[in-house]
Amino acid sequence: MPEFEFAVIGAGVFGAWLARTLHQRGRRVVLIDQYGAANTRASSGGETRILRMGYGAKEIYTRWSWRSLALYRQFYSAVDPTLLQTTGVLWLCMPDDLNAQETIRAFVRCGIPYAVLTHAEINERFPQFQIAPETWGIWEPDAAALLARRGVQTVVRETIREGLVFRQQPFGPDEKIAETHIYACGPWLPKLFPDLLADIIRPTRQEVLYFGSNAQWAAPGFPCWIDSGEGVYGIPDVENRGFKIAIDTHGPMIDPDTEPRLIAPQTVHVARRYLARRFPALQDAPLVQAEVCQYENTFNGDYLIDRHPERDSVWLLGGGSGHGYKHGPVIGEYLADALLSGSPIASMFSLASKLPYSAGTRTSTI
Repeated sequence: MPEFEFAVIGAGVFGAWLARTLHQRGRRVVLIDQYGAANTRASSGGETRILRMGYGAKEIYTRWSWRSLALYRQFYSAVDPTLLQTTGVLWLCMPDDLNAQETIRAFVRCGIPYAVLTHAEINERFPQFQIAPETWGIWEPDAAALLARRGVQTVVRETIREGLVFRQQPFGPDEKIAETHIYACGPWLPKLFPDLLADIIRPTRQEVLYFGSNAQWAAPGFPCWIDSGEGVYGIPDVENRGFKIAIDTHGPMIDPDTEPRLIAPQTVHVARRYLARRFPALQDAPLVQAEVCQYENTFNGDYLIDRHPERDSVWLLGGGSGHGYKHGPVIGEYLADALLSGSPIASMFSLASKLPYSAGTRTSTI
Protein backbone atom coordinates (compact mmCIF):
# COMPACT_ATOMS: atom_id res chain seq x y z
CA MET A 1 0.00 0.00 0.00
CA PRO A 2 1.44 3.43 -0.92
CA GLU A 3 2.52 5.70 1.91
CA PHE A 4 0.08 8.45 0.87
CA GLU A 5 -3.30 8.72 -0.81
CA PHE A 6 -2.29 11.85 -2.72
CA ALA A 7 1.01 13.36 -3.79
CA VAL A 8 0.87 16.95 -5.00
CA ILE A 9 3.98 17.83 -6.98
CA GLY A 10 4.58 21.57 -7.04
CA ALA A 11 4.19 23.93 -4.10
CA GLY A 12 3.00 26.97 -5.99
CA VAL A 13 -0.41 28.49 -5.43
CA PHE A 14 -2.34 25.64 -7.11
CA GLY A 15 -0.43 22.87 -5.39
CA ALA A 16 -0.37 24.55 -1.99
CA TRP A 17 -4.12 25.11 -1.88
CA LEU A 18 -4.93 21.67 -3.29
CA ALA A 19 -2.71 19.99 -0.71
CA ARG A 20 -4.29 22.08 2.06
CA THR A 21 -7.81 21.26 0.91
CA LEU A 22 -7.14 17.52 0.69
CA HIS A 23 -5.39 17.54 4.05
CA GLN A 24 -8.26 19.41 5.71
CA ARG A 25 -10.64 16.78 4.33
CA GLY A 26 -8.76 14.13 6.24
CA ARG A 27 -6.62 12.64 3.48
CA ARG A 28 -3.02 11.41 3.66
CA VAL A 29 -1.19 13.96 1.53
CA VAL A 30 2.41 14.77 0.69
CA LEU A 31 3.37 18.06 -0.98
CA ILE A 32 6.63 17.99 -2.95
CA ASP A 33 8.69 20.76 -4.54
CA GLN A 34 12.27 20.52 -5.75
CA TYR A 35 13.16 24.14 -4.92
CA GLY A 36 10.76 24.90 -2.05
CA ALA A 37 7.40 26.63 -1.77
CA ALA A 38 7.00 29.73 -3.96
CA ASN A 39 10.71 29.74 -4.81
CA THR A 40 12.23 32.38 -7.06
CA ARG A 41 12.07 30.14 -10.14
CA ALA A 42 8.36 29.42 -9.66
CA SER A 43 5.50 31.41 -11.15
CA SER A 44 4.11 31.96 -7.64
CA GLY A 45 7.41 33.37 -6.42
CA GLY A 46 6.86 37.07 -7.16
CA GLU A 47 5.92 39.67 -4.58
CA THR A 48 2.37 40.65 -5.55
CA ARG A 49 -0.61 39.68 -7.71
CA ILE A 50 -3.95 41.29 -8.56
CA LEU A 51 -7.18 39.66 -7.47
CA ARG A 52 -9.88 41.07 -9.76
CA MET A 53 -13.26 39.82 -10.88
CA GLY A 54 -13.35 41.20 -14.44
CA TYR A 55 -13.08 38.48 -17.09
CA GLY A 56 -15.25 39.60 -19.97
CA ALA A 57 -17.61 36.82 -21.04
CA LYS A 58 -15.74 34.10 -19.10
CA GLU A 59 -18.16 34.20 -16.22
CA ILE A 60 -16.78 31.10 -14.51
CA TYR A 61 -13.61 33.01 -13.69
CA THR A 62 -15.61 35.97 -12.36
CA ARG A 63 -17.45 33.63 -10.00
CA TRP A 64 -14.25 31.88 -9.02
CA SER A 65 -12.53 35.19 -8.24
CA TRP A 66 -15.38 36.25 -5.98
CA ARG A 67 -15.26 32.91 -4.15
CA SER A 68 -11.46 33.04 -3.89
CA LEU A 69 -11.63 36.52 -2.42
CA ALA A 70 -13.82 35.19 0.39
CA LEU A 71 -11.53 32.19 0.99
CA TYR A 72 -8.38 34.31 1.01
CA ARG A 73 -9.94 36.77 3.44
CA GLN A 74 -11.06 33.97 5.74
CA PHE A 75 -7.65 32.30 5.82
CA TYR A 76 -5.47 35.40 5.95
CA SER A 77 -7.57 37.12 8.61
CA ALA A 78 -6.61 34.31 10.97
CA VAL A 79 -2.90 34.10 10.15
CA ASP A 80 -1.70 37.39 8.60
CA PRO A 81 -4.17 40.05 7.36
CA THR A 82 -1.40 41.96 5.55
CA LEU A 83 -1.28 39.23 2.88
CA LEU A 84 -4.42 40.67 1.25
CA GLN A 85 -4.70 44.42 0.76
CA THR A 86 -7.96 45.80 -0.59
CA THR A 87 -6.87 48.35 -3.17
CA GLY A 88 -9.66 48.17 -5.73
CA VAL A 89 -8.80 47.84 -9.40
CA LEU A 90 -9.40 50.41 -12.13
CA TRP A 91 -9.81 49.19 -15.71
CA LEU A 92 -8.94 51.84 -18.28
CA CYS A 93 -11.21 51.23 -21.28
CA MET A 94 -11.69 52.66 -24.75
CA PRO A 95 -15.13 53.34 -26.30
CA ASP A 96 -15.14 50.18 -28.44
CA ASP A 97 -13.94 47.85 -25.68
CA LEU A 98 -16.19 44.79 -26.13
CA ASN A 99 -14.45 42.88 -23.35
CA ALA A 100 -15.30 45.69 -20.93
CA GLN A 101 -18.97 45.55 -21.91
CA GLU A 102 -18.99 41.79 -21.39
CA THR A 103 -17.35 42.29 -18.00
CA ILE A 104 -20.12 44.65 -16.92
CA ARG A 105 -22.80 42.21 -18.01
CA ALA A 106 -21.08 39.42 -16.06
CA PHE A 107 -20.87 41.64 -12.98
CA VAL A 108 -24.61 42.28 -13.16
CA ARG A 109 -25.40 38.56 -13.49
CA CYS A 110 -23.04 37.60 -10.66
CA GLY A 111 -23.86 40.45 -8.30
CA ILE A 112 -20.30 41.82 -8.29
CA PRO A 113 -19.98 45.40 -6.94
CA TYR A 114 -18.69 47.79 -9.60
CA ALA A 115 -19.01 51.31 -10.96
CA VAL A 116 -18.59 52.78 -14.41
CA LEU A 117 -16.43 55.90 -14.29
CA THR A 118 -16.31 58.68 -16.83
CA HIS A 119 -13.11 60.40 -17.85
CA ALA A 120 -13.92 63.25 -15.46
CA GLU A 121 -14.63 60.87 -12.58
CA ILE A 122 -11.34 59.05 -13.09
CA ASN A 123 -9.50 62.37 -13.02
CA GLU A 124 -11.30 63.39 -9.85
CA ARG A 125 -10.66 60.15 -7.97
CA PHE A 126 -7.18 59.37 -9.27
CA PRO A 127 -5.52 62.49 -10.67
CA GLN A 128 -2.22 60.59 -11.00
CA PHE A 129 -3.48 59.11 -14.30
CA GLN A 130 -2.99 61.01 -17.55
CA ILE A 131 -5.67 59.65 -19.88
CA ALA A 132 -7.24 60.56 -23.20
CA PRO A 133 -10.69 62.25 -23.18
CA GLU A 134 -12.39 59.17 -24.64
CA THR A 135 -11.09 56.88 -21.89
CA TRP A 136 -13.62 55.53 -19.41
CA GLY A 137 -13.23 53.07 -16.56
CA ILE A 138 -14.64 50.13 -14.66
CA TRP A 139 -14.05 50.33 -10.94
CA GLU A 140 -13.97 47.15 -8.83
CA PRO A 141 -13.92 48.33 -5.20
CA ASP A 142 -13.39 44.87 -3.66
CA ALA A 143 -10.42 43.90 -5.82
CA ALA A 144 -7.15 43.42 -3.98
CA ALA A 145 -3.40 43.05 -4.12
CA LEU A 146 -2.21 39.68 -2.84
CA LEU A 147 1.24 39.12 -1.36
CA ALA A 148 2.15 36.18 -3.60
CA ARG A 149 5.39 34.60 -2.40
CA ARG A 150 4.63 35.16 1.27
CA GLY A 151 1.05 34.03 0.77
CA VAL A 152 1.94 30.62 -0.68
CA GLN A 153 4.62 30.06 1.91
CA THR A 154 2.11 30.89 4.63
CA VAL A 155 -0.40 28.37 3.26
CA VAL A 156 2.28 25.68 3.19
CA ARG A 157 3.68 26.57 6.62
CA GLU A 158 0.28 26.61 8.31
CA THR A 159 -0.77 23.32 6.70
CA ILE A 160 2.50 21.67 7.75
CA ARG A 161 1.80 22.89 11.26
CA GLU A 162 -1.56 21.12 11.01
CA GLY A 163 0.11 17.86 9.95
CA LEU A 164 0.76 18.01 6.18
CA VAL A 165 3.92 16.24 5.03
CA PHE A 166 6.19 18.43 2.89
CA ARG A 167 9.30 17.23 1.09
CA GLN A 168 11.77 19.36 -0.84
CA GLN A 169 13.13 17.06 -3.52
CA PRO A 170 12.93 16.40 -7.27
CA PHE A 171 10.09 14.13 -8.36
CA GLY A 172 9.86 12.69 -11.87
CA PRO A 173 6.84 11.73 -13.98
CA ASP A 174 7.33 7.98 -13.44
CA GLU A 175 7.92 7.97 -9.69
CA LYS A 176 5.30 6.57 -7.32
CA ILE A 177 4.74 7.53 -3.72
CA ALA A 178 0.94 7.72 -3.51
CA GLU A 179 -2.24 6.22 -4.88
CA THR A 180 -2.83 9.40 -6.94
CA HIS A 181 -0.28 11.94 -8.16
CA ILE A 182 -1.23 15.50 -9.13
CA TYR A 183 1.42 17.41 -11.05
CA ALA A 184 0.85 21.11 -10.36
CA CYS A 185 4.33 22.25 -11.25
CA GLY A 186 3.70 25.23 -13.51
CA PRO A 187 6.42 25.84 -16.11
CA TRP A 188 7.92 22.40 -15.41
CA LEU A 189 4.83 20.56 -16.71
CA PRO A 190 5.90 20.56 -20.38
CA LYS A 191 9.39 19.47 -19.30
CA LEU A 192 7.99 16.50 -17.36
CA PHE A 193 5.41 15.53 -19.98
CA PRO A 194 6.87 16.71 -23.31
CA ASP A 195 4.91 14.30 -25.49
CA LEU A 196 1.64 15.66 -24.14
CA LEU A 197 2.33 19.28 -23.29
CA ALA A 198 5.32 20.57 -25.25
CA ASP A 199 3.17 22.95 -27.31
CA ILE A 200 0.11 22.99 -25.05
CA ILE A 201 1.63 24.89 -22.12
CA ARG A 202 4.38 27.31 -23.04
CA PRO A 203 6.55 28.97 -20.35
CA THR A 204 7.43 32.52 -21.39
CA ARG A 205 9.76 35.05 -19.84
CA GLN A 206 7.98 37.96 -18.12
CA GLU A 207 9.58 40.99 -16.51
CA VAL A 208 8.19 43.13 -13.70
CA LEU A 209 9.58 46.48 -12.62
CA TYR A 210 9.26 48.54 -9.43
CA PHE A 211 9.95 52.27 -9.52
CA GLY A 212 10.68 54.43 -6.51
CA SER A 213 7.55 56.22 -5.31
CA ASN A 214 5.90 57.76 -2.28
CA ALA A 215 2.59 57.77 -0.42
CA GLN A 216 0.55 59.18 -3.33
CA TRP A 217 1.19 55.93 -5.23
CA ALA A 218 0.01 53.67 -2.39
CA ALA A 219 -3.50 52.46 -1.53
CA PRO A 220 -6.06 53.74 -0.71
CA GLY A 221 -5.16 56.84 -2.72
CA PHE A 222 -4.03 54.77 -5.69
CA PRO A 223 -5.42 51.42 -6.92
CA CYS A 224 -4.34 48.39 -8.86
CA TRP A 225 -4.95 49.19 -12.53
CA ILE A 226 -5.23 47.48 -15.89
CA ASP A 227 -4.75 49.52 -19.06
CA SER A 228 -6.70 47.38 -21.50
CA GLY A 229 -5.76 49.24 -24.66
CA GLU A 230 -2.05 49.28 -23.83
CA GLY A 231 -1.68 45.77 -22.40
CA VAL A 232 -0.02 47.16 -19.27
CA TYR A 233 -0.98 46.70 -15.64
CA GLY A 234 0.31 47.65 -12.24
CA ILE A 235 -0.02 47.52 -8.48
CA PRO A 236 0.34 50.45 -6.08
CA ASP A 237 3.26 50.68 -3.70
CA VAL A 238 2.84 47.76 -1.28
CA GLU A 239 5.18 47.35 1.68
CA ASN A 240 7.24 50.30 0.40
CA ARG A 241 8.63 48.22 -2.46
CA GLY A 242 7.76 50.79 -5.11
CA PHE A 243 5.29 51.32 -7.94
CA LYS A 244 4.88 48.03 -9.83
CA ILE A 245 4.44 47.97 -13.60
CA ALA A 246 4.35 45.02 -15.99
CA ILE A 247 3.67 44.60 -19.69
CA ASP A 248 1.23 41.82 -20.51
CA THR A 249 2.95 40.75 -23.72
CA HIS A 250 4.12 37.15 -23.76
CA GLY A 251 7.88 36.99 -23.94
CA PRO A 252 10.20 34.34 -25.40
CA MET A 253 10.15 30.73 -24.24
CA ILE A 254 12.29 29.92 -21.24
CA ASP A 255 13.58 27.00 -19.24
CA PRO A 256 12.60 27.66 -15.59
CA ASP A 257 15.62 25.75 -14.29
CA THR A 258 18.30 27.65 -16.19
CA GLU A 259 16.86 31.05 -17.21
CA PRO A 260 18.95 34.01 -15.96
CA ARG A 261 16.84 36.34 -13.84
CA LEU A 262 18.28 39.66 -15.03
CA ILE A 263 16.06 42.37 -16.53
CA ALA A 264 16.65 43.38 -20.14
CA PRO A 265 17.50 47.09 -20.55
CA GLN A 266 14.91 47.34 -23.34
CA THR A 267 12.15 46.48 -20.87
CA VAL A 268 13.12 49.40 -18.68
CA HIS A 269 13.12 51.67 -21.72
CA VAL A 270 9.62 50.55 -22.79
CA ALA A 271 8.31 50.98 -19.25
CA ARG A 272 9.71 54.50 -18.97
CA ARG A 273 8.11 55.50 -22.26
CA TYR A 274 4.79 54.29 -20.91
CA LEU A 275 5.29 56.11 -17.59
CA ALA A 276 6.03 59.32 -19.46
CA ARG A 277 2.60 59.15 -21.11
CA ARG A 278 0.44 57.72 -18.35
CA PHE A 279 2.22 58.71 -15.11
CA PRO A 280 4.61 61.54 -16.00
CA ALA A 281 5.48 62.19 -12.36
CA LEU A 282 7.23 58.81 -12.35
CA GLN A 283 9.03 58.92 -15.68
CA ASP A 284 12.40 59.67 -14.05
CA ALA A 285 11.81 57.63 -10.88
CA PRO A 286 14.65 55.24 -10.02
CA LEU A 287 14.25 51.54 -10.75
CA VAL A 288 14.39 50.07 -7.24
CA GLN A 289 13.54 46.42 -7.84
CA ALA A 290 12.88 44.03 -10.71
CA GLU A 291 11.70 40.44 -11.14
CA VAL A 292 11.96 37.94 -13.97
CA CYS A 293 9.25 35.34 -13.67
CA GLN A 294 7.23 33.42 -16.23
CA TYR A 295 3.80 32.77 -17.57
CA GLU A 296 2.86 29.23 -18.49
CA ASN A 297 -0.30 29.66 -20.48
CA THR A 298 -2.41 27.52 -22.73
CA PHE A 299 -3.39 28.99 -26.09
CA ASN A 300 -6.40 30.87 -24.70
CA GLY A 301 -5.53 31.18 -21.01
CA ASP A 302 -7.91 28.46 -19.79
CA TYR A 303 -6.45 26.13 -17.20
CA LEU A 304 -5.53 22.50 -17.71
CA ILE A 305 -7.27 20.30 -15.12
CA ASP A 306 -7.47 16.73 -16.34
CA ARG A 307 -6.41 13.15 -15.77
CA HIS A 308 -3.42 11.92 -17.77
CA PRO A 309 -4.86 10.13 -20.82
CA GLU A 310 -2.71 7.03 -20.29
CA ARG A 311 -2.23 6.95 -16.51
CA ASP A 312 -5.32 6.80 -14.34
CA SER A 313 -3.38 7.64 -11.19
CA VAL A 314 -1.89 10.86 -12.61
CA TRP A 315 -3.60 14.27 -12.89
CA LEU A 316 -2.29 17.39 -14.63
CA LEU A 317 -2.98 20.82 -13.18
CA GLY A 318 -1.51 23.89 -14.84
CA GLY A 319 -1.71 26.68 -17.36
CA GLY A 320 -2.24 29.04 -14.45
CA SER A 321 -0.11 32.09 -14.87
CA GLY A 322 -0.39 34.93 -15.06
CA HIS A 323 -4.02 34.91 -13.87
CA GLY A 324 -4.10 31.67 -11.89
CA TYR A 325 -2.81 33.03 -8.58
CA LYS A 326 -6.12 34.67 -7.73
CA HIS A 327 -7.97 31.37 -8.13
CA GLY A 328 -5.70 29.21 -5.94
CA PRO A 329 -8.21 28.46 -3.15
CA VAL A 330 -11.03 27.67 -5.59
CA ILE A 331 -8.79 25.41 -7.69
CA GLY A 332 -8.04 23.53 -4.46
CA GLU A 333 -11.75 23.02 -3.82
CA TYR A 334 -12.59 22.24 -7.44
CA LEU A 335 -10.02 19.52 -7.99
CA ALA A 336 -10.44 18.08 -4.50
CA ASP A 337 -14.15 17.62 -5.26
CA ALA A 338 -13.26 15.78 -8.47
CA LEU A 339 -10.66 13.58 -6.77
CA LEU A 340 -12.77 12.66 -3.75
CA SER A 341 -16.31 12.53 -5.08
CA GLY A 342 -15.98 12.33 -8.84
CA SER A 343 -17.41 15.79 -9.51
CA PRO A 344 -17.12 16.53 -13.23
CA ILE A 345 -14.46 18.86 -14.60
CA ALA A 346 -15.69 21.43 -17.13
CA SER A 347 -14.73 20.56 -20.70
CA MET A 348 -12.92 23.91 -21.08
CA PHE A 349 -10.22 22.57 -18.75
CA SER A 350 -9.73 19.23 -20.50
CA LEU A 351 -6.57 18.27 -22.32
CA ALA A 352 -8.67 17.51 -25.40
CA SER A 353 -9.83 21.13 -25.53
CA LYS A 354 -6.31 22.53 -25.77
CA LEU A 355 -5.07 23.64 -29.16
CA PRO A 356 -1.33 24.06 -29.72
CA TYR A 357 -0.15 27.30 -28.14
CA SER A 358 1.16 28.46 -31.50
CA ALA A 359 -2.31 28.16 -33.06
CA GLY A 360 -4.22 30.24 -30.55
CA THR A 361 -5.11 33.84 -29.87
CA ARG A 362 -4.02 34.64 -26.35
CA THR A 363 -6.17 36.65 -24.02
CA SER A 364 -5.21 38.84 -21.09
CA THR A 365 -3.73 36.73 -18.30
CA ILE A 366 -3.20 39.37 -15.63
